[in-house]
Amino acid sequence: MTPPSRRAFAAAALASLLVGCGGPGPDRATEEDRAVGTPPPAATVNGERGAKAIARSVPVGLRIPAIGVDTPLMELGLAPDGTMQVPPVTADDRAGWYRHSPTPGQAGPSVVVGHVTVGSYGDGVFRDLARLRRGDKVTARLENGAAAEFAVTSVRKVAKADFPADDVYGDVNRPELRLITCGGQRDDEGYLDNVIVFATMTAASGP
Repeated sequence: MTPPSRRAFAAAALASLLVGCGGPGPDRATEEDRAVGTPPPAATVNGERGAKAIARSVPVGLRIPAIGVDTPLMELGLAPDGTMQVPPVTADDRAGWYRHSPTPGQAGPSVVVGHVTVGSYGDGVFRDLARLRRGDKVTARLENGAAAEFAVTSVRKVAKADFPADDVYGDVNRPELRLITCGGQRDDEGYLDNVIVFATMTAASGP
């Protein structure tokens, strides 16, 4: 299947995020939240040099030690209505990689989404995503046995109505990662905000 255009990719992902986590109530943005979220063009993150792209391999797991996440990854595609799928609401909550984005370690923004809450089951796998800070490590385990390590460059909380699609899904010439969940207050419709983590690959190991 031919991947959708960047515009279609962004529209599908945004639509899914608007319905995937459930409700908001406006939460006042800080100056940091409003800052441009695209990772800086510098070749280092907290003194670590960015790493070269590696071969394509489907991600099977994600580890974020700073917030205690170690989750298998499911593959997500497009739903019949053209929106991006989100992980099902289950007690055994997992994050999901959008298969029309690059795999972690390829050049471009690899996109992983997860729930902040899972209905009556309680907290979701990305419940603490907003606690991440610049320099925190994120490791993607790949199907071929390799691992791609990323460092967080920025964390943003934005109103869903102002979702920065170009910053999140726009083309970049190095391996990057986007982790996305819901956040902020809730109303009857669900969460009004998204939490978006931007990260750049700093190392790779394995095949």
